[in-house]
Amino acid sequence: MRAIIISAGAGTRLLPLTRALPKCLVPVDGRAILDHQLDALAQAGVEAATVVGGYRVEQLASHLRRPTPLPTELVFNPFWSIASSIGSVWAARAHLGEPFVLLNGDTLFDPAILRHAVSGLKPGVSLLVEPVAAPELDDMLAKVADGRLLDVRKDLSPADATHRSLGVVLSAGGDAYRDALADVIGADGGTQAFHHAVVAKLARSGVVHAVTPPPGLRWQEIDRPQDIGAWTRGMPGTAAAL
Repeated sequence: MRAIIISAGAGTRLLPLTRALPKCLVPVDGRAILDHQLDALAQAGVEAATVVGGYRVEQLASHLRRPTPLPTELVFNPFWSIASSIGSVWAARAHLGEPFVLLNGDTLFDPAILRHAVSGLKPGVSLLVEPVAAPELDDMLAKVADGRLLDVRKDLSPADATHRSLGVVLSAGGDAYRDALADVIGADGGTQAFHHAVVAKLARSGVVHAVTPPPGLRWQEIDRPQDIGAWTRGMPGTAAAL
């Protein structure tokens, strides 16, 4: 199992913290977001990581020359400023045929969440989700029925949404995800698509498993400075954008 961590964007909503740092190196509890992620992935049994960088990639390269809890390589996405997150997934496409867990480089997880997802890996592709009653503005909304993902997108009607995505995609290996990526990014406007569009395409044509973490575990997307405080205060339960 390899982790693919998307960390290419400029993180403008985290300004001024990202003025001189890539978003994944912003400190939380005295450590870079990326270091928290690598520790959690290692605890989940992930064996290697590929970090896709773009904005201030030279600082990311310097950071990764330090010891890490699992072998980690850096891949540069030269299109980070003109393409959406799907461009970073494309930059790591050489690894998409093997088992992988793909996550955004701005999200903190209780290690048990990733351990649950990796240890329960099912054939094909899975998306980590949590039930949602009142969607937040930035949520990537999902429609789930009987453990199967039916749709996932930001503009999904709240009336149809049953869950929100945690931004974690898992694959047991094979060509399905990589082939769907090529179709999505090659379509009109494909370079501006969120990488969830790949999962949505697979959900329409086959089975994508919806994986829900055990209750009482925390995760936090670090989009704005106040999100750091939400994580540091140890607010209970899962949270996407407190």
